[in-house]
Amino acid sequence: MTQKNIWENKVAIVTGGSSGIGRATALALVTQGANVLITGRSAEKLATVTAAHPKVHHLQADSADPANCASIIKEALGKWGRLDLIVNNAGAGQPMPVEAYDAETITNMCITNITSPSLMIKEGRAALRETKGAVVNIGTAVSQNAAPGLAHYAATKTALESLTKSWAIEMAGDGIRVNMVAPGPVKSGALTGMMGLPENMAEKIERQEAAQVPLGRRGTPDDIAPWILKLGSSDNEWLTGQTLTVDGGWASRS
Repeated sequence: MTQKNIWENKVAIVTGGSSGIGRATALALVTQGANVLITGRSAEKLATVTAAHPKVHHLQADSADPANCASIIKEALGKWGRLDLIVNNAGAGQPMPVEAYDAETITNMCITNITSPSLMIKEGRAALRETKGAVVNIGTAVSQNAAPGLAHYAATKTALESLTKSWAIEMAGDGIRVNMVAPGPVKSGALTGMMGLPENMAEKIERQEAAQVPLGRRGTPDDIAPWILKLGSSDNEWLTGQTLTVDGGWASRS
């Protein structure tokens, strides 16, 4: 069976699908025959991805608002009548030393990285049960070591990894598999977008991180997307509760 047969006419939701890893994942899925609903905050960015392939559809929805989760699931089911994969890719993070901590920023990270994926699981469970579908959560290799300045980003993604294991066990009886991909330093626009860094600072960090990666470069979204598809594939009937780190060896360095 070819990968195209696996995804033909199946349905996936990719949150944060307007750029970076989410965009690459959505386009990889539709290239292999799936129908994909992407979400994001920017109507312009969403429209650009939608225009790239007729099987990509979008819903403008902010993952920082958990009230949108039910609407996202409803949109996919209303359009295609089934759901095979949820990719919880939308994330929030911001460099923040201790002296800069504020409740609003921390709360936003918790909602986006923990609450919204939880409610996506809740709202999508019945549909995933029908198809013996899968969930792939997107974490970060940053969580595998101390993360000064990124403590809450790492902590919330660590929480998502713990949830991944618990959901995998809780929904195993439904035939729903739940796994995580933890990317390392990826050139995806997250530093200037999600992290809100100035361009010059982002470029400096990118150079520093590239020098730290044993395989000699930062990753790209296309390095990550194939692994999301592999973990979400119905071919992987006996793999659940796992976290796959894809980082060029970055987190393993001493």
